[in-house]
Amino acid sequence: MNKTQLLDRFARDSGSRLLLGRILDQQQRAQQRGIPTHTAFLSPAEQATSADFLMAAAPGAGLLFGGYEGAERKLWAFLPDWLEEEAWRQGEDCPLCALRVQLPKGAQLSHRDLLGSLMGLGLTREKLGDILLLEGEAQVLLLRETLPILLSQWERVGRYPVALSPLPLSGLAPTPGETKAIRATVASPRLDAVVAAGFSIPRSRAAELIRAGRVMVDHRPCEKADKLIEPEAVLTCRGLGKCVLRSAGGSSKRGRLILELERYL
Repeated sequence: MNKTQLLDRFARDSGSRLLLGRILDQQQRAQQRGIPTHTAFLSPAEQATSADFLMAAAPGAGLLFGGYEGAERKLWAFLPDWLEEEAWRQGEDCPLCALRVQLPKGAQLSHRDLLGSLMGLGLTREKLGDILLLEGEAQVLLLRETLPILLSQWERVGRYPVALSPLPLSGLAPTPGETKAIRATVASPRLDAVVAAGFSIPRSRAAELIRAGRVMVDHRPCEKADKLIEPEAVLTCRGLGKCVLRSAGGSSKRGRLILELERYL
């Protein structure tokens, strides 16, 4: 298929069509010119859509990287044959960098506070990766091109002054989010049954959310309530959050399937 046919097949709307077209342009630029190229940061849903697209357009091309293992926001990097991944990550061609943000003692700041402050400087979300909150500091992933802007202009988050310093990617200290273990029994691992169990809602409500297009499986839209869900599938529901089906096996005394899920709080 040519580029137009690929975009017709994978793009859901004009926004995703523009995004996928830009990603393919970067892949082709790296291939034709023999230089490393990259995209901006992508959401998990954008990563899933673009991964499916690249599998058809250029199988095996590109790597997703967010600065650390388990990053949520990542970018696509396309490397020429002469450049090894490890050398790229440690070299100046890597477009990612990190910033340590030291907070005043007792400052109570949320992810939203930090993101809002950054975007108040005129930065768009695609320029920013994950924001990690730690005791007394935050760590921000960003495109290297934005680092000079932040070092010269970012002085406060709300009423709190902040002190900034560059941070090597090896110094990142991600912490696991708070989760809740859920155990439930269902007749079968249908999407509506798993969503109902994972988010503690009636099955009828789960079916409504699925029909409304608010549920995603592995960050891909799914409106089929009877879709069978495999272990380790990530379920997200707009307005309710995220859960993961960790296992589906064994039977209860009534012969129902036992599910074990992990919901992110």
